[in-house]
Amino acid sequence: MSGTLKATGRVGAGAGVWLPRVAWAALIYNVLVILWGAVVRLTGAGAGCGEHWPLCNGVVVPQSPTLHTVIEFSHRLTSGASGLLAIGLVALAFVGTTKGHPARFGALLSLGLIILEGLVGGVQVLLGLTATSTDPARGFVQGVHLANTFLLLGALLLTALWASGGPRLRLRGQGRPGALVGAGLALLLVLGMAGAVTALGDLLFLPADSSTPVQTVRGDLGAVNLIQNLRVIHPMLAILTSAYLAWLAAWLRRERPGAQVSRWSAALWTLLGLQMLAGFANIALKAPGWLQLTHLLLACIMWLVTVMLSYAALTGLRAARPAPAPLRGAA
Repeated sequence: MSGTLKATGRVGAGAGVWLPRVAWAALIYNVLVILWGAVVRLTGAGAGCGEHWPLCNGVVVPQSPTLHTVIEFSHRLTSGASGLLAIGLVALAFVGTTKGHPARFGALLSLGLIILEGLVGGVQVLLGLTATSTDPARGFVQGVHLANTFLLLGALLLTALWASGGPRLRLRGQGRPGALVGAGLALLLVLGMAGAVTALGDLLFLPADSSTPVQTVRGDLGAVNLIQNLRVIHPMLAILTSAYLAWLAAWLRRERPGAQVSRWSAALWTLLGLQMLAGFANIALKAPGWLQLTHLLLACIMWLVTVMLSYAALTGLRAARPAPAPLRGAA
């Protein structure tokens, strides 16, 4: 039976018990890694290992490291651990499920995105796009990094859902709901990329004086650096995306009614409100580090909630179809 979990064998049974646990743990762990990566940016420690990657200052373990080196090296260690966790997730998925089970695809996709995440970070270091660099290419790489991060979190979430016995996701035949959900997710990705550029611009160009928000915007528009110019796009895009997602959540409640859709649409509305408040506070308080971290955490949670809402809506009409068999030993 393609798509079912192994029902025999002690190895498969043990893997079946651990697969969902490891998948959920990997998701939570990667959110923490993302936040620590933001700490690296906020402290200017991105060049703590020099322009060396994967080595740190040309060695495996730095000797007599500075504080910036410790911060950057610890981020590399935690990122490497996420890769090992992803490899373990793939191994468990292939041992604990049979051919065709969606958890296998999710685990492989997660591993591929983690590898890509490391490569993007490596490119950033090797090209010197860290610390105080104002090269416009840094903004592009930062945006790609964030988009890949969101895709990774989405892949890990789906893997955890499938490993826990959730129905597989089919995109064909979804019609208008599928198109509108896809547009919402795409908008949120673009918003995240713009937010990454804005956060970088706040670090590099935010004036320390008592300039009003209007004066700051005028300065950004008249600046010669592209990263500073783009800082003004994120707030406008945030308003547009928030309005669309709020409407989409209400529309899905009507078109794909169900307890899960209602629950996740309400969660999305709450997060949209919190994010707007955090965004305005960022502008008013001139983006202090703790608030930037809060804003990023809320962004990660909002992305995951939007993926959950999309998953619930697109699988709701197929709930009567056989879902992947529960993991052996998990019942």
